[in-house]
This record gives sequence, C-alpha cells and structure tokens, in this order.
Amino acid sequence: MSRLGSVAEHLTKMAAERPEALAIVCHDRRGSRERLTYRALEEGARAVARGLRGAGLERGARAVLMVPPSLELFQLVFGFFHAGVVPVMVDPGMGTASLKTCLARAEPHAFVGVPRAHLARRVLGWAPSAATSVVVGGGALAARALGGMPFADFLARGVAPTGATSPDDEAAILFTSGSTGIPKGAVYRHRNFDAQVEAIRALYDIAPGEIDLPTFPLFALFDPALGMTTVLPEMDYTRPASVDPARLAAAVADFRPTNLFGSPALLDTVSRWAAPRGHVFASIRRVISAGAPVAPRILARMVRCLPEGARIHTPYGATESLPVASIDHREILGETGAKMGQGAGICVGRPVPSAEVLVMQVRDEAIAAWDPALAVPDGSVGEIAVAGPQVTEAYFGQEEETARHKLRKDGRLFHRTGDVGYRDEAGRLWYCGRKSQRVRTAAGDLYTERLEGPFNAHPKVKRSALVGVARARMQVVVCIEPDDRTLGARGRSALEAELTGLVPGVDHVLVAAHPFPVDIRHNAKIGREKLAVWADAELARRGR
Repeated sequence: MSRLGSVAEHLTKMAAERPEALAIVCHDRRGSRERLTYRALEEGARAVARGLRGAGLERGARAVLMVPPSLELFQLVFGFFHAGVVPVMVDPGMGTASLKTCLARAEPHAFVGVPRAHLARRVLGWAPSAATSVVVGGGALAARALGGMPFADFLARGVAPTGATSPDDEAAILFTSGSTGIPKGAVYRHRNFDAQVEAIRALYDIAPGEIDLPTFPLFALFDPALGMTTVLPEMDYTRPASVDPARLAAAVADFRPTNLFGSPALLDTVSRWAAPRGHVFASIRRVISAGAPVAPRILARMVRCLPEGARIHTPYGATESLPVASIDHREILGETGAKMGQGAGICVGRPVPSAEVLVMQVRDEAIAAWDPALAVPDGSVGEIAVAGPQVTEAYFGQEEETARHKLRKDGRLFHRTGDVGYRDEAGRLWYCGRKSQRVRTAAGDLYTERLEGPFNAHPKVKRSALVGVARARMQVVVCIEPDDRTLGARGRSALEAELTGLVPGVDHVLVAAHPFPVDIRHNAKIGREKLAVWADAELARRGR
C-alpha cells in the first residue's frame, strides 16, 4: 500500500507527472463536451478545499454531496478529500423515506447539491443539522432563493486548509444500496480507499494513460487515482438497464476507451443490441461488471461484442469490502458456468491477495469474537466474512448494525458480508445468495443462487427468484421473468407447466407478467422481498 495521507494525493501525483493529460470528458446540460486536464482537476479540487475551509468546515466535518456525474462532482469529491471534509454519499433513488433517515443519521454539517436536491431538502426536511448550504449550478439567483451559497461564491471565499490528513482519518460515508434493508453508512478511511486503488490497479493491470468509460459514477471516481481518463457517457446513471447502446457505441468510437465498467443489466442491454448487428467495441480490452452476478449467457453474448483477447472480469465484494474476489469470463464459460446451471451457485473466483476470507456457520445474531466451532469445511455453505485493508470497520451512528456485521479473529476485524457461499477444492469462492433471503423449511435452508441455477439456465428464462410464502408450512416458490417480454397469459401458463418439476422441492412456479423489481444502483439485484409479497397475493388469487 502506498500509505498516502489522503487518497487525493494520487490525483496530486498524476497532476505533477501528466499535467496536460485529459482527466475527464463529459457533457454539460446543453449536450456540449467539457474537458479537464489533470492539472485543471487538481486546481479545481484545491479551490474546493479552500472553499470548504472558507465556509467554516474543519477537518472531520461531514457534508452531504448530491451532485450528478459532472466535472463539478470530481472536483468536489477530491476537494473534500484534500480538505479532510467527509462526503456523505447516498443513492437518491433509494426512496424519500430511506433517504431522509440516512441523511438524518449522518448528522451532516453541510449540504452541497444541485438545485433540485436543495428543493427536495426544503420540501422533505432533509438534513436539518446542515447549517451550511452550497448550490452547484442554476445561477446565483436560484441559489439564494433556495437559501444556499452559489458555487462560484463558495469558491471565491476560499481559505487555505490547515493541518494534514492522516490515513486513519475518515474519508467518506458511503451508504449501501439498501436492497435487503435500510441502507447503512459505511465509514471509509483514507487508507481503505488507498488499499482499494492499489488492489484494483494490481488485479486488473491498469496503467496510467488508459481511457475508461464508466457507467457507474462511484467507480468513475477511482479513475483519477488510477491515472485513467474518464469519459462519462450520456445516460441516466440511475437506470443503467435503460442505457442507449448506440450512444455508448458512439462514445467508444469517438474516444477509444480501453476499459468499460457496467452492471450486469447494462451488459445485457448493450449485448442484445450489439451482438445481432455484429458490432464490436474494438478498443475495449477490459470489461469490469459488478453489483450482482452476471449470467453466463450474458457473458457469452458480450464476448461476441469485444475484440479478441478482451476479458470480462466480475469482481465480488460489497460497499463495505471491495474487492474480495474476482473471476473472468474464460473460467466461467469454460467450466464454472455449467456447474451454475446444475445448482452449484455462482463462482466468484479466488480471493484477492489482500483479502483473508472465512466461511462460517450461518448465524443471525451478533458475534463479537471468533470461535473455532464456527468454521465450516470446504464445500459446505456458510456466511462469508472478510478482512483486509480495503474492509471498512463500522457503520456511522449504527452501533448495533456494526456489532452484527463485525467480528474479531486473532486481532483482525472481519466484515460479515451477509452473503452465504462456500469454498471449493480449488480455493474458489461460490456465492449462494443473501443470508436474509434464504428460505427456511422443515427440511432445511434453501439458498437463492443454488436453487435458481437450473431455472436460469433454461433458454426461455431471463432470470428467476426463489421466495418463501408462509402457509400452514413454508411454500417454496420460484418466480420467473421470461426472456420473451411479449409473452401473453397463455404463453406464461405454458412456461409454468414446462418449468414445474424442474427442481425437486419447489411447490410453485409463477411466471410474472411484469419485470422483476431491482435495485436502483445497478438495476440488477432482484427485490425478492417485493416478489414474495406478489407471490403470496398471486397464490391467494389462484386459490392455492
């Protein structure tokens, strides 16, 4: 690890070594392209750091940051890091109730956002603790009407920050997606980010001078530290599954990126467009996809859209711990994908060198310290826990959640991921689902990714979801989203009949007429809790 004081020092280093190299290219609100060199990005970040100090925010102060992907977002994030001010970052699409809860829990001192974020704050009562407001964009009159300081005034009133940032200082509070509960604010320290940068650089052999086309804003923020040029595509980042593939293809043709980061849902959409056309994204040599498992059929289709020798990597991890493990498409399509279709779960690869992984008995209660009796043998399903320099240590203001997700072993702090899986004889991790989404029956626990595998391998199935419906005994239900989006009632009934009996122990197969509910961040994690409510109502409607 580099042991920099602030992770922003990676940007400072790049600005010194490659000052005129492009750091960011994006589109403004009128559709025109904007660009920043590394020198300009560093100067902008330093101006933000001075603005934060001029606004009275000391090191360790927390500030909500609600700015969409833009030049200003990059300047703000690295400016916060330089100043030692802690950005609080949430997904606006998590829902107004969850968002209000998360922002209140973070107890921010400032609120920095675009006009619509400030308007929502005033209407919905977000972040009442934030005494300082900075409005990014919209002009001075709009900013003052919203009770905030215009961004230009904020920069003009700058004062040089004092003191130095330590690797142990808090760097950011990043909220989880909340796909299986109320989002939690993971506390990142500068050393955690530094460890992530170094792990990602080494794992994927990323070199300064590469060009990245990131379709997930948080990953894009690693680019300046990795020395990559960021080309932000024109898209709605809250709806990656609805990306316009033609626009993405145009960005590849214009800028010739070497790296693409996208969720499984985005790869599905893009490859469905590109593969039938024979379109190849000729400059891409590395695709990184995270947020949910990637179906082998999507990988196989996406490979057809890439030049020979390109690799699709699917890292495994969580907001609190990333990366943990990684695997590329060759191993999945060559071996493990077939096992997935037979109910083995999802192979997520071997742990990265910096991660120590435990597989422990599945327990729902807090466990303060490791007990050797918790260990499970290779091949047996248990909860996955991980330690390493990239692993966060706490949730902000949530001591009970921290206790439930952390345990100590031999002086090291492990994060209990809430995922279940196992280690195979080759040392690879297999993901079997979320602990909270397992279906508990009299015959034993059923795990989503294992039971769903044979259904997902069926050519007429886009994806499936195991849920439990409580009756006199727990009913095991598999919900199906068909690959044919135009399938009518008769076709759905026929598909249900075809899939019934595919896996022993499944009581009901229900083919949905609607797309599955998914998370706002990646459009890929299935909302099984919502599907369980639908399945319960559907079974009742059918008199079952």
